[in-house]
Amino acid sequence: MPGRPRKICVVVNSRANYGRIKSVMRAIQEHPGLELQTIVGASALLYRFGHAVDVIRADGFEPSATVYSIVEGENPTTMAKSTGMAIMDLSTQFENLRPDVVLTVADRFETIATAIAASYMNIPVAHTQGGEVTGSIDESVRHAVTKLAHVHFPATALAKDYLLRMGEEADRVHMTGCPAIDLLAHADLSLPGDLFESNKGVGATLDPGKPYLVVLQHPVTTEFGQGFAQIQETLAAVLALDMQTAWLWPNVDAGSDDVSKGLRIHREKAGDGKLHFYRNFSPEDYARLIANAACLIGNSSSGLREGAFLGTPTVNVGTRQDRREHGANVVHAGYDRAEIEAQGRAQIAHGRYERSALFGDGGAGRRIADILAHASIRVQKRLTYGPE
Repeated sequence: MPGRPRKICVVVNSRANYGRIKSVMRAIQEHPGLELQTIVGASALLYRFGHAVDVIRADGFEPSATVYSIVEGENPTTMAKSTGMAIMDLSTQFENLRPDVVLTVADRFETIATAIAASYMNIPVAHTQGGEVTGSIDESVRHAVTKLAHVHFPATALAKDYLLRMGEEADRVHMTGCPAIDLLAHADLSLPGDLFESNKGVGATLDPGKPYLVVLQHPVTTEFGQGFAQIQETLAAVLALDMQTAWLWPNVDAGSDDVSKGLRIHREKAGDGKLHFYRNFSPEDYARLIANAACLIGNSSSGLREGAFLGTPTVNVGTRQDRREHGANVVHAGYDRAEIEAQGRAQIAHGRYERSALFGDGGAGRRIADILAHASIRVQKRLTYGPE
């Protein structure tokens, strides 16, 4: 950009959000034609959800601003209010920072708040992971952000095709792969002897020399009120598998309290057994955790996305990832303890799968930074469905 670097403001709102944009932030930071601005907000600032801002700072990304926007309660009403709060506070920060482009990630309620605030302020919006298909409210949010965004960085060929079929102009859509894969492609994924201990948490002592499970199950917003019963099924299946388990706490979405309640009641009544509960891992430690797991169980997209590249056996539970692309490493189970257990046993017995580059090859961050530096970005959008 003539005269000065183009200012790119990256909005980071959660632990998972950070892991899926970190390589882009590093590439922007190192690019001579770009200047990185970072806004950290939502659950990334909250202790009970891992306080990911500490990891962000330790990685050398000092926030340009912080936005506290989460309304307590974890129900549909507070989720809507949190979105509104984020729009108001982000608008103020965008006015102060005056970025040339705002970069936002995936499909969360904080993501649509970012896109609404920036687009109404005539700031171009760049969006990663658009065009993908899933269940829950995430499906609606992701596609709504697509219609607000001005530059698209889909992770797969099918996602790119969906964006074009949604009427996005072809020169705005750049298939780069998913930045989450960059970390996996270049990191040392061997399991440190102190991984389980250094990340603290509460529960049983885990032995890195023995096989272990990873469980990560978030609430499904469109199934609000069912989270307690759903987590009981997964919990019963994991206990039946009788293997030491690293269990990550759920995210901040509506229904989180129901999932957390189920886990707390189990601990109070039965103790920890072979389970250890964690609030957060750094992106690198989480990559090592799932790269060496015997099986990943739950409804996190990391089993489908990162798990495909790592070949990690995964049991996808329920509807949260409904119809999302995935590799051969993923099998599906409903909210049924017997089905989850059976699929878990089969996946553990199968062992590692062949690595798949479905979601990227490790170079997404550099590609995205180069496009952000050199692309001609238009604020005015138009719907297009081929030649007119």
